[in-house]
Amino acid sequence: MCSGVCQIESILGMRYWGFFVLLALMSYQPGPKFPAKLSDYGFFEGKPQDQKPANGVTPYELVSPLFSDYASKLRFIQMPSGQSVNYNPDSVFQFPVGTRIVKTFYYPTDERHPNEGRRLMETRVLSHEPTGWVALPYIWNEEQTEAYLEVAGGTSLVEYKDAKGKKQQVNYVVPNVNQCKGCHERDGEMTPIGPSARQMNSTMTYAHGADNQLEYWSRTNQMKSLNGNRPAFVSYLDESASLNERVKAYLDINCAHCHNPKGPAKSSGLFLGHTYYGSTAYGIMKSPVAAGRGSGGLNYDIVPGKPSESILLYRMDSHDPGIMMPELGRSKIHQEGVALIKAWIKSIH
Repeated sequence: MCSGVCQIESILGMRYWGFFVLLALMSYQPGPKFPAKLSDYGFFEGKPQDQKPANGVTPYELVSPLFSDYASKLRFIQMPSGQSVNYNPDSVFQFPVGTRIVKTFYYPTDERHPNEGRRLMETRVLSHEPTGWVALPYIWNEEQTEAYLEVAGGTSLVEYKDAKGKKQQVNYVVPNVNQCKGCHERDGEMTPIGPSARQMNSTMTYAHGADNQLEYWSRTNQMKSLNGNRPAFVSYLDESASLNERVKAYLDINCAHCHNPKGPAKSSGLFLGHTYYGSTAYGIMKSPVAAGRGSGGLNYDIVPGKPSESILLYRMDSHDPGIMMPELGRSKIHQEGVALIKAWIKSIH
């Protein structure tokens, strides 16, 4: 049974969620330029639930994607006709005004048979307006025929079978528009996170066959100035890759969008982008600035050789809202991520 303290925390949690829903509704007006239905954008040919990109919409993949409660994702980009992105090897690409980045979250009915049915949860549209980027969450209906704009977000229970055939259940949370800023913010401005040279320097299967994503974008005039400097992340799930390189990729996509000098967690002094690897700012024997009970009574973010004494792992291995990191975008513990970071900390001397 839930104790009195537990009941109080539950009530406070509901009030906390309600406050953010109210804030989203008060501070955001979609206006006529943002369609109420996903299908009105024309991103997809035929039925929107089939997720077949229309002409001018390009699918893309990330080498090491963000963990989102084990949801799978389909990604697309639509740039204005005749415009392109300038290549740079070091950071997320700077897309022209009018670009829309589209990401659909879904769960296969059975991960052992991914082509035998799926449950679409939401499609997020990141729209580059003249005033900046705007995040628009569209939630799929029960019939799986349409997704509707819901600025206040929402929750939905989903069940599926994992790769081992075990039944899993997720209370899936769609963030409201203000919560989106919690991850997509740089110097107070909304910005994309994923599409970069390191994340897209990989082979993808297109309608015409397999192709390197960067080369395909260059050849189809969607990217300018592609050169020989083409860094690439490894997949953090690739156990044949270097442990250090897997960790760089994992922390960069899952943590560095906040933990960087221009992100929401800049005051922590903990910077987890790949360029900080091995430094004190990366957490090695670094004391937390103000972790509160999130520190678990531990003294350092990362203690070489001692996972159980490292705050970073402690927070990753929790689903308590007051402790867990990342604090948004997940309700489950990423077991594979925890195992990876634990093995890495053990290896540090």
